[in-house]
Amino acid sequence: MVNRVVIAAPGSGHGKTTIAAGLMAALRARGLKVSGHKVGPDFIDPSYHALATGRPARNLDPFLQGEDQLIPLLRHGSAGADIAIIEGVMGLFDGALGTEGYASTAHVARLLDAPVVLVVDASAASRSVAATVLGFAQYDTRVRLAGVILNKLGSQRHADEIVTALEATGVPLLGTLYRNEEIHAPSRHLGLVPAAERASESERLLPELAGWISDGVDLGAVVQIASSAPRLSGEPWRPPLAHEGRRSVVAVAAGPAFTFRYTEADELLSAAGVDVVEVDPLQDKELPEGCAGLYFGGGFPEVHAEELSANVPLRTAVARAIGDGMPVVAECAGLLYLCQDIDGMPMTGVLDASATMTKRGKLGYRKAFSPADTVLTVAGQRVTGHEFHRTIVEPGSGPTPAWGWDRTPDGFASASLHASYLHVHWAGYPELAERFAAAVRAHG
Repeated sequence: MVNRVVIAAPGSGHGKTTIAAGLMAALRARGLKVSGHKVGPDFIDPSYHALATGRPARNLDPFLQGEDQLIPLLRHGSAGADIAIIEGVMGLFDGALGTEGYASTAHVARLLDAPVVLVVDASAASRSVAATVLGFAQYDTRVRLAGVILNKLGSQRHADEIVTALEATGVPLLGTLYRNEEIHAPSRHLGLVPAAERASESERLLPELAGWISDGVDLGAVVQIASSAPRLSGEPWRPPLAHEGRRSVVAVAAGPAFTFRYTEADELLSAAGVDVVEVDPLQDKELPEGCAGLYFGGGFPEVHAEELSANVPLRTAVARAIGDGMPVVAECAGLLYLCQDIDGMPMTGVLDASATMTKRGKLGYRKAFSPADTVLTVAGQRVTGHEFHRTIVEPGSGPTPAWGWDRTPDGFASASLHASYLHVHWAGYPELAERFAAAVRAHG
């Protein structure tokens, strides 16, 4: 049995990340084992979930993983937990463009047969909030709207006006939260700042966040709603059978500059015979002993470019290792780290390309294919992925692209290297992890 509830909102900016993480922290403080999950390809919100729950971050996304994988992944990620808190993405019914809500929070809630709690920013309205809630309750009756939490209230009088109006909707009121400028996560060009970049501050605020939620939300009612979710059928997701024999080591970029990595990628590599050892390119001066492969995920290298550039020993070690044929997979931030430079700041210089920050970002789902055999793919491999960045990479002459979509080539690839902007959730394509792990074992 997976007790579960989805925390959604009418749109972005209503405070669902703060409240979802606060619920996780508050329930954990009461002695419950809580698992946190995020709808969509987000890496930043799950970093706060992991901090609040003490468990690995998890994502649920029909586009990236396939509809049939959501229940297995939820059961896997919530194993041993008393309750799963699932934070939505954007507005409740907002999904991939042109798809009538595919991969929306509502879509995921339906697939998981999970009740929904709506978080509403009430700062700029009063009785109109009730109309908003009623509309969301009636728009798609396949989604069970089990309650509402009012956020950013200005006064008791303000709250009373909305509470009275809500009575006519029939949607239970679960909490009233007043403006609290002390509790928030700062943002920048791609959204919130990851928890790893403000770890001490985030840990310090957790008890305050948990207390704020406990004072304003009926936690017992939230637990009761989650417990009302019907039993799920199907087995938990598991990596393929464990590799037997000699194991190898892969260095995985971590630390403040490289915070974007799906938890299941580590689990798949471990099952395929590869031990994951984290390396912080801001501080560590050398690769781990016995290193036979490199995995550089996403993050914000452009924010830390000066520090990354200053760590000459590790840049040199990475360039030498890749030059000697060490297998490497790099996604987005990793692609930038392998370039000659980021806005003029020297990087590893592995790729004949430079990276530059721009004023406009690229964001969206992609359906991609592999033009050639690489360390990660075979020619013709098709995947779904996600692009999320505000840089451009100007390649040198005639590179083999890692992926292609919409007649657009992306990244660089060879028999030992795969570097691109595209994030692919390997839980939907375990063969990618197995192929990379095989190359790592062969190299080591």
